Amino acid sequence: MSAYTRLLLACFGLFSLIGCSEPHQDSNIRSRGFVYCGQDTPTTFNPQLIDGGLTADTLAAQIFDRLLLLDPISHQPLPSLARSWSVSDDGLEYTFNLRKGIEFQSTEWFKPTRQLNAQDVVFSFRRIIDPGHPFHKVSGGRYPWFESQGFSSLVDNIEVVDSHTVKFTLARPDNAFLSNLATTYAVIHSQEYAQSLLKAGKLHQLDMKPIGTGPFYLSQYLPNDLIRLVRHWGYWQGAAPMEQVVFDISSRGTGTLAKLLSKECDVLSSPVASQLPVISNSEEFELIAQTGMNVAFVALNNSKSELKDPRVRKAINLAINRENLLNSVYYGTGTKAKSILPPMSWAYNHSSKALDYDPVKSLALLKQAGFDKNLSLTMWVPLEPRPYNPSPRKTAELIQADLNAVGVQLKILSQDTLSRLSSTVATNSDMVLTGWIADNGDPDNFLRPLLSCSAKSAGLNVANWCNLGFDNLLELASRTNKLEQRVDYYHLAQDILDTEVPIIPLAHGVHFQVHHQSLGGLQMSPFGTRSFSSVYRSE
Repeated sequence: MSAYTRLLLACFGLFSLIGCSEPHQDSNIRSRGFVYCGQDTPTTFNPQLIDGGLTADTLAAQIFDRLLLLDPISHQPLPSLARSWSVSDDGLEYTFNLRKGIEFQSTEWFKPTRQLNAQDVVFSFRRIIDPGHPFHKVSGGRYPWFESQGFSSLVDNIEVVDSHTVKFTLARPDNAFLSNLATTYAVIHSQEYAQSLLKAGKLHQLDMKPIGTGPFYLSQYLPNDLIRLVRHWGYWQGAAPMEQVVFDISSRGTGTLAKLLSKECDVLSSPVASQLPVISNSEEFELIAQTGMNVAFVALNNSKSELKDPRVRKAINLAINRENLLNSVYYGTGTKAKSILPPMSWAYNHSSKALDYDPVKSLALLKQAGFDKNLSLTMWVPLEPRPYNPSPRKTAELIQADLNAVGVQLKILSQDTLSRLSSTVATNSDMVLTGWIADNGDPDNFLRPLLSCSAKSAGLNVANWCNLGFDNLLELASRTNKLEQRVDYYHLAQDILDTEVPIIPLAHGVHFQVHHQSLGGLQMSPFGTRSFSSVYRSE
């Protein structure tokens, strides 16, 4: 059943969020909107509660706005809901001046009576940092991205200065603070909506039936089927040209490429590398690419007895043939990773002495560690293609063959989507095949969420590695305003990773997106999907 047909039936589904007053018009969806394919089923529509996936990567930019945005080229913060800001001389106080006239979305379940003000900003962030906040423990009470950044210990206070001015007071200087407020996780909710839910005793609705200020609002959600977003006419930057966007999140029936070719989908996110020649040979579709601030890597669970020995971790690293991965998985579109930071990062250590493919040395290290062809490990593998890894299953099988060649037996444990926080299989595995897409251009955004001690507590540091010297270097880098010093600190931090090998960087991928040639205005960013507010159809 196509997404267009399912859309007609959505009104009668058990899980539909609102009724459809004119279902017969949905047959004309291609003249009023477009269908987006190639993502997973979300567990929440609040990106504050997760560490990736459809909600954070794509939906958040449609439903919500943030105080700031990131320039896709310079990676510097730009105004969004905040029209301007100032920072105190000691780097501890950040004052934001909000735009006036920002309308919240009006839906069947909530009709706002006021525009955005400073109270909404304070509510959105106090929920995260204040354990006594009435919404803090709602939907599990975990804010993984913010926990990995140590956000609660960084922010001492958030206060209303006046109706359109907000002040953040930090416990210590942090040069990445503005960039972090521009990430897809730092969205602004409606305090008025939250208060109405509190009175009604329906607190969980805040995260499943969201109210934001973005260009589209959530209209329908059929789990494992579709999500429909509808145009927010009161959007502060002007109503979007497209009336609706439908996300095809079904897994049954034909694959995503077949749906694209049969015009069931208009946009395909992250096509598999092997599909690119088929797409490129068709005049009906336009393929766009964005060099990604991302990395695919294998996390080695340092809590496992076999992997506590750095010789074993180095041996596994030396056994993996990255060139083979680039040729067989990325089809020449990726870049071999020598560091968790991509080469485009200003803190990338070009003089890194990271270990490369050397199976002979790998065998020698394993023998020294007492594992002469008698080591058996497990690796958790999410199967969903991502910009940093277009074919996780194939990657895992190649790594399995590489390790088998040095006498290491690897059992692959797989599941459909990436959910590191909720997967006990991932937590208990010896290795995890995963990756990261940067939320901003600061190197701290790679190093802290994935490898810091606070990230270990948050559950994002799936290597279960904590090194106080590494953490201290990150802290020093975040406090100094001298770029040259920051680069030195980050280089030293990368040297520790080269020595300890808590993770094995594999490749940096290119993010591809394909769409029907009739669509215009689709934009890509190194940090995920941008707003669809400018997308239009030319036919």
